[in-house]
Amino acid sequence: MRFLTDIPARRAAINPGGTAFIDLMTDESVSFAQFDDRAGRATTLLAEAGIGFGDRVAILCRNRVEFFEILFACARLGAILVPLNWRMPAAELVPLIADCAAKLVLFGAEDEAVANDAAKGSGAVLIGLDADYAARRDASARHPGRAEWPADETWYLIYTSGTTGRPKGVIQTYAMAHVNYINIAQATGLRGTHATLNFLPLFHTAGINLHTLPVFFAGGTNYVLPGFDPGALLALVNAGKMDIFIGVPAVYRELTLHPDFQTADLTKVRHWACGGAPLPDILVQTFAKRGAIVCNGFGMTETGPTAFLSDPAYALEKIGSVGRTWLLTEARIATPEGQPVPRGETGEIQFHGPGLTPGYWNRPEETAKLFTADGWLKSGDLGREDADGFVYVAGRIKEMYISGGENVYPAEVENVLARHPAVLEAAITGVPDEKWGEVGCAHIILRPGQTAAAGELTAWCRENLAGFKVPRHWIFAADFPRTAAGKVQKHLLPKPERRA
Repeated sequence: MRFLTDIPARRAAINPGGTAFIDLMTDESVSFAQFDDRAGRATTLLAEAGIGFGDRVAILCRNRVEFFEILFACARLGAILVPLNWRMPAAELVPLIADCAAKLVLFGAEDEAVANDAAKGSGAVLIGLDADYAARRDASARHPGRAEWPADETWYLIYTSGTTGRPKGVIQTYAMAHVNYINIAQATGLRGTHATLNFLPLFHTAGINLHTLPVFFAGGTNYVLPGFDPGALLALVNAGKMDIFIGVPAVYRELTLHPDFQTADLTKVRHWACGGAPLPDILVQTFAKRGAIVCNGFGMTETGPTAFLSDPAYALEKIGSVGRTWLLTEARIATPEGQPVPRGETGEIQFHGPGLTPGYWNRPEETAKLFTADGWLKSGDLGREDADGFVYVAGRIKEMYISGGENVYPAEVENVLARHPAVLEAAITGVPDEKWGEVGCAHIILRPGQTAAAGELTAWCRENLAGFKVPRHWIFAADFPRTAAGKVQKHLLPKPERRA
């Protein structure tokens, strides 16, 4: 594949009256023809703001249709979109705007003050999406734009959370979007008649690619919410308006706690998927009892992101597995140096294929560390492959700890604790110990109205785990620090003060 065609233009030509987006907050419906026209006018707006090929356009907003207009407007100019994290204060956004050298910053009304502070002194032009963007767009003529977009060209940047250092801009190419579409279509049976919900944050790969862009490419409909609303999501499910869905484990937990969950007809969604963090078996079983098979997946911003996604036919038989990789992505379990390990043994999950990032924005040294000598992308995650070729993720390499000479993988312990009837969520970290080197510290969120003491949970773990895996410290919390994707930020969890 050398080029990606102008997708909005082709969709408008194929099915102009088809519904591309529905804003659930305003009930506005946007057809493919209308979207193509709006993106064309937005292209002119960007060009008149001084944006040309290779220029960076930063955007700070909640989920909205205009984001995707601007994404495609950038493609038509060859510009690069840079979604910014609205959870960050201005002080954290300043270095990101400087790193990408943004010439333009677009922002939603709720983020106006932060955008102004973050862009101060950068020289970037600011345009408010709720102030004058729509008027300027609608007053503009349609820009012809580029008809073809080179596959290996940068389309947008996704900045990492920076939990292990300075945030890095992960380059996203047109090829990556195309490969992700094919992998998602293969995994979910995606068709042009299907609809999904866009609610995951747009500064995260999931907000753009799971499943919004694939559904748009296929000619389906994207419902849009500014953020996660379990009641609105379940109402969409009950109305039979959503065909495929993906969320993170935290979303699935919140759905089970919502009063409408017990009466929702989950079978009206034909494909349920989960990614972004380890999915406890208990959540899979809870949904399965209601006729919904949740397919566990695994990928990275650097992989486009779709790599693994369980086949519904095996999701229960191989519970805990993320399945096999799909058509355009290969994976292996190997040593950090790239030597494959035998099936059944734990090693690093590494990727190969046309849907991988070429690297990090202006970070050649970090890019070089991302790949093995033979060109496989190093995930930094541990996994094993069973005899049938199904892969199980053990967690981040940096999260594994060694207790009494034995490797402990937090995801395994967390999964056991999640099965306890009083536990809503568990997060395990390794902490220093004079006798054993390291031991586990269990951070626990209890279910509403439930109680459980450390001794009870210790006994539960001893019934289900080898002794060296049983946590020695217990900390109870109302919630955990999280990334926008719902991942627990374990480096921010408190340290134990004494043995529980």
